[in-house]
Amino acid sequence: EMMGFLVSGCNGFWMRRTSLQVRQRVGSVRCRASWRGDGRGEGTPVVGTARVRFAPSPTGSLHVGGARTALYNWLVARQSHGKFILRVEDTDLARSTRQSEMDMLRDLRWLGLNWDEGPDVGGERGPYRQSERAEIYGKFAQELMKSGDAYPCFCTEEELEAKRQQAESEGRPPQYDGTWRDADPEEVNRRMDNNEPYTIRFRVPDGKIVTIADAVRGEVSWDANATVGDFILLRSTGVPVYNFCVAVDDALMGVTTVIRAEEHLTNTLRQILILEALGFPVPQYAHCSLILAEDRTKLSKRHGAASVDDFKQQGFLPQAMLNYLALLGWNDGTEKEMYTTEELIEAFDIHRVTKSPAVFDMTKLKWMNGQLLRALPQEELAEKLLEHWIKASILPREISRTDPFVLNATEIVRGGLDLASDAVESIHNCLTYPLLQTVTDDDEAREMAQDEEGFRAIAKIALKAFDEGLFPDAEGKSKEEHKEQWKSWVKAIGKDTKRKGKALFHPLRLSITGRMSGPDVGELIYLLQTAQSWSIPCLVDLSSRMAQLRTYLEA
Repeated sequence: EMMGFLVSGCNGFWMRRTSLQVRQRVGSVRCRASWRGDGRGEGTPVVGTARVRFAPSPTGSLHVGGARTALYNWLVARQSHGKFILRVEDTDLARSTRQSEMDMLRDLRWLGLNWDEGPDVGGERGPYRQSERAEIYGKFAQELMKSGDAYPCFCTEEELEAKRQQAESEGRPPQYDGTWRDADPEEVNRRMDNNEPYTIRFRVPDGKIVTIADAVRGEVSWDANATVGDFILLRSTGVPVYNFCVAVDDALMGVTTVIRAEEHLTNTLRQILILEALGFPVPQYAHCSLILAEDRTKLSKRHGAASVDDFKQQGFLPQAMLNYLALLGWNDGTEKEMYTTEELIEAFDIHRVTKSPAVFDMTKLKWMNGQLLRALPQEELAEKLLEHWIKASILPREISRTDPFVLNATEIVRGGLDLASDAVESIHNCLTYPLLQTVTDDDEAREMAQDEEGFRAIAKIALKAFDEGLFPDAEGKSKEEHKEQWKSWVKAIGKDTKRKGKALFHPLRLSITGRMSGPDVGELIYLLQTAQSWSIPCLVDLSSRMAQLRTYLEA
């Protein structure tokens, strides 16, 4: 029933396009598609209800460039109270996989870019996978044949290759030379009756000029004959080519606004020619520049991360990714850098997207992520950090995000986080005791460790207190009780040794943590106490630390 609707619903277009066919056959025809505004970056946001689409090919992971394209489309749809369509362009059967499709959908959901129509949620204008729309493409190709806008071409691959080589040797663009464009109908029929294989080519009108007012790139024009020549719609195997599928799908799905990467700009000419021949309205266009790495080459995995999943695994937050991707080539004219999703929807204007390539700044993204990560409520942050601690085999899988150790660990590492994955090294540093390594590798620590009146004196005081049960080890104490107990104990040591500030705190830190820097020592001792309930492989508890400290002093 849906297939019948799609085909019969288009019949009216054949009746309305007669005058258009006549105009195409004579002289130069000019086709314009424009946004409100002058197409050079000034104008107003999309007016009315937009139907936009994100159309990935499921041949790999969702690249951040694709994610930005999806985001811009999603923002336009939400701002205009329109529809965001997800269409899977899987006609490359050799490379497309359903697993890749599932991964891309998962990554889009993780970013919060929910779609209104798509292969998994349905819609009135499906199917939403190109591989399921073959019959639709075939019928439209036949309609173009009947109207004279397309014709069969019986050139073999060998003949086409010879034509390409000849054109290149003569310094001409390697375009199809129109061998079968005006072929004898009897010869065409004879070959068809003999079931000879043929492609279906689009007949580019003579003198055709196509101009668009691109919202990002400004006015762009093509001389169709000089640029593409008569191009293929259906291969001899019956498989439709990319541009034919896209044009038909955009039309039948009612896409009003096409926002995509600049690498698709050259496809626009073919798609507009097809849309015009079929009598469909031409959508508005915006072609966004590529995203480059800091070395000005195309961003790829060798730069550290390129896919959305790469960033997810590193511990980036979806809101940070959305915030940063929105600003890769766009701003609202202010100095604002941090937006909520609602603020992005309200502020976004496709006309303010720059035509210059955007350079991906990992440092800036980490800064944004850190701002959002450190501001999360305790339990929400604990849940995110716990995922990485379990994955790194620091904590057991059965531990809960509400466990006292997890909550205390979360607070003790919070201030130094840019990524959730940073918490793995941070908590490992809290739980381990590398005293010997520190005094061997760190010049300052080595010198401090030889100070009889400083480090060694304070370390002996700590050992004596531990042996006598007077060390503030936090056992049986609340966090606040231990905090006060620790402060009083340290104050007493300072008074006895007549030391304060760095002269007191640095030797004390080295004695108890085995490191020259880190979180508050009192908080770390309390953390060690809460860790006693769990079997944590890297944990060096307070008793073991005191034993290692004693061994070092006696060596």
